[in-house]
Amino acid sequence: MTDSTHGQGNVRWHGVGDSMEMESAASRRILDAAERALAERGRFSIVLAGGNTPRGTYTLLRGARTDWSLWDIWFGDERCAPTDDPLRNSEMARVTLLDELPMIAANVRPIPAELGAEAATALYAEALRDVDDFDLVLLGLGEDGHTASLFPGRDAGGGAGSPDVLAIVDAPKPPPQRVSLSAARLSRAREVLFLVDGESKRDAVKRWRAGQDIPASRIVPPGGVDVLVQVDLLG
Repeated sequence: MTDSTHGQGNVRWHGVGDSMEMESAASRRILDAAERALAERGRFSIVLAGGNTPRGTYTLLRGARTDWSLWDIWFGDERCAPTDDPLRNSEMARVTLLDELPMIAANVRPIPAELGAEAATALYAEALRDVDDFDLVLLGLGEDGHTASLFPGRDAGGGAGSPDVLAIVDAPKPPPQRVSLSAARLSRAREVLFLVDGESKRDAVKRWRAGQDIPASRIVPPGGVDVLVQVDLLG
């Protein structure tokens, strides 16, 4: 893995050779963050990403030696679909990771997006009301530069006073109704880690590294952002 620091807003780019190297590096970073949080605060709060890229990482985590009962699992966004829809982020996480863990069910907090965008947004905002900064936020990068369900040309909720959770009713990718943590809430984290894999992400990476305003660039935690990315996308 090669390391470099470029771009705007303290973004650290870490080149990896292939998907397997990314999954291994990501799982190590997650477990290191958990170890620090458990040692310092006695609990570990993580926001899981959806999509295809983190699947292998979640599978690797199954065998980790950690006290899963002290992990608090949140989600960065969700599609408004039935709870068992395979396209839901919570369902992907359940199948690849959560069902295999000695996890306390109450510590897993899926977004109730099956209720519709507006109702789910209100309920998730209430659940997060007394939650401090996340220990680790995992995110992906879309071909258009979106992250979570924060899409180009739409309010990412990054300004002062922005709500923690946004109801998305006109997403450019199906389904149109989604729920997403805002850029401001995703930035309230001790660590943020992006996982970027695939040739289709080349243009989005180029735009981000050039300092263009894409949704991913709105995630600006105090400690900066780390990006695990295929090294050939950095050229």
